[in-house]
Amino acid sequence: MDILARLREKANSLPPSPGVYIMKNRDGEVIYVGKSKKLKNRVTSYFVGSSHTYKTAKLVSHIFDFDYIVCKTEIEALTLENVLIKKHSPRYNIKLKDAKSYPYIKVTSDEYPRLFVTRERRSDRARYYGPYQGSSAAHDALDAVMKIFTLATCKRSFPRDIGKERPCIYKDMGRCIAPCTGRVSAEEYRALVRCAESVLDGNVRKTSEMLAAEMNEAAENMEFERAAVLRDSIRALERLSEKQKVVADSRVNRDVFSLYTSETEGVLAMLSVRDGALVNKNEFILSLSELTSPEDALSLIVGYYDTSAKPPREVMLDFEISDDDLSLLSEYLSLGSKYKVSVRIPERGDGRALCDMARKNAMESARQYRLEGEREDKNLRRLSTLLGLSELPLRIEAYDISNWGNDNITASMIVFEGGKLKKSDYRVFTVKSVKEADDYASMREVIERRLRHIGDGSASLGVAPDLILLDGGATHVSAVRPIVDALAPETPLFGMVKDDYHKTRAITDGEREISIALEAGVYAFIYNLQEEAHRFAVKHSSGAKIRTMTTSSLEKIEGIGPKKARALLSAMPLAKIKNATTEELAAVRGIGRTDAKRIYEYYHKKK
Repeated sequence: MDILARLREKANSLPPSPGVYIMKNRDGEVIYVGKSKKLKNRVTSYFVGSSHTYKTAKLVSHIFDFDYIVCKTEIEALTLENVLIKKHSPRYNIKLKDAKSYPYIKVTSDEYPRLFVTRERRSDRARYYGPYQGSSAAHDALDAVMKIFTLATCKRSFPRDIGKERPCIYKDMGRCIAPCTGRVSAEEYRALVRCAESVLDGNVRKTSEMLAAEMNEAAENMEFERAAVLRDSIRALERLSEKQKVVADSRVNRDVFSLYTSETEGVLAMLSVRDGALVNKNEFILSLSELTSPEDALSLIVGYYDTSAKPPREVMLDFEISDDDLSLLSEYLSLGSKYKVSVRIPERGDGRALCDMARKNAMESARQYRLEGEREDKNLRRLSTLLGLSELPLRIEAYDISNWGNDNITASMIVFEGGKLKKSDYRVFTVKSVKEADDYASMREVIERRLRHIGDGSASLGVAPDLILLDGGATHVSAVRPIVDALAPETPLFGMVKDDYHKTRAITDGEREISIALEAGVYAFIYNLQEEAHRFAVKHSSGAKIRTMTTSSLEKIEGIGPKKARALLSAMPLAKIKNATTEELAAVRGIGRTDAKRIYEYYHKKK
């Protein structure tokens, strides 16, 4: 029995119940996760007939087996599907490309919450606002609410640091409410943070009305200084709202999604409208638009809100899904939000106009992405010609060595794949066999360790590179060539040569130099790879050296091991430890009075 017949027979045995199906390839790797209200009908459709689109046919050609999980309801199936997609990141599931690279504003769940910009969204108790189009947009929004609500911008942790140091100049400037003084309760501070969150959520008008009421009350109570501060906050809010484009009635709060796909790219565009103003917009490149079924579109929206703030009460779509799926998405978003979320596809009015705007943004983003890809493709083709490669290098790995003297020798591996830097595949190698600064020996060890992983199934190292680039000249290439010839003989190896000013000059195969000085596109491409490899290597080498320097000093003290050293450094910086009293040191959890005395004597004897 052939594979397709076996799969068809297995699919026919499935129950007509809601559930999730998990497609796997011959190696047992999960390549697609889907959900359906009738498992048997949906899964069987993959293995019957020949009218599949190219994208679906490509998926089916890689399916060797599948698992399934029966669920009680469609909501349960949708939730489980989302969990499994996050867990396995299946190749053929359409997903938002590089979602983690978009900046968010994070509000911690501390007693005195902290606000800051981050590109990493964790499953913690914090709240996240965004994603924003870029770092500047996120920082602008954060700076605005921090100034308006006079929140602390310092790195002090409250209530731990209350009263430890005098207030900074921001208190005198009226820029900070100064919780460090101990005169601001946690409840009062959290109330200000809630106002900031309301603004970040787009509710500028409501926040202004609330502040206006407080200002009037303060004026009536003759608290004129407080009233003046509130007045300034209201004016700052007005300036913030003036920057936002008014696109609907002031009572309108909605998110609008438009999905644009072609054979080569896909974009999910999102517009956020709060109080009638366009407060945020994003266009997410779809990393692999292999499928464009209603189920995939549904999963995209679910995935977006799982990595973003809660949805508004109204969500509009610019693409067709069934009435059942509209109801399902509405029910799912309502469950997570604790209020009714209406999901609909508008046909006329302001809603339709917003959908048209979202679609234009999606199409323009796709066009720009396509042009960028064409430029990168042109550069790769020209690079291949210059290097005499028989095939276009789809995966390029660049390496650089960094060290501090004879210590902390590390090597970076950066990856360019699919027309972009693939940061999830970056790796740092700590050199083990080389005991003193020797770039050639270090590079030999690193390349050997890396190439021995080819074919072992590991995420970033199991795949063979199409081109290896070393930061260095002919001598570097000659030193590494025997290892590449032995472990990956089909892989081209070249060095990136720098001039006396540390700028990229040429590429070498170990015997001859290939000038790229007059090749503007190729030069910029190689220069960026070389700089990125260097940046990544230095970043980790420096971090390792700093950790060694700070902990080694403490660990020289009798009775202080790595655990106690970490406890001390978590409580205060090394400079403060050196000048701390015995009582201050003994107050650190895990540090006894005997330890404190030894630490004090150690640093004061050295003086």
